[in-house]
Amino acid sequence: MLYASWVGSMVEVALRRGALDHNLAQMLKTRRAEGNQRLFRAVGELGDPVRSFVARLITIEDLLAELPVK
Repeated sequence: MLYASWVGSMVEVALRRGALDHNLAQMLKTRRAEGNQRLFRAVGELGDPVRSFVARLITIEDLLAELPVK
C-alpha cells in the first residue's frame, strides 16, 4: 500500500533526525489538509483488518505532525 510506504519513510527520517525536515513537514501538512475520507473510501471494501491498519497509520501520521521541524 502506497500510503503505508509513505508514512513509513517519514517515520524513518524522523527517527534518524529526531524531527521532520521542512519538505516532509509540508508534504504531511498537505496530506492532512486533504482529509481521510478518500483514504477510507479506498480501503472501505477491503474489510476490517485493512481499515484497522489504515487507522493505525493515521495515528502515526498524527504523531508525526507533532514533531519539531528542523
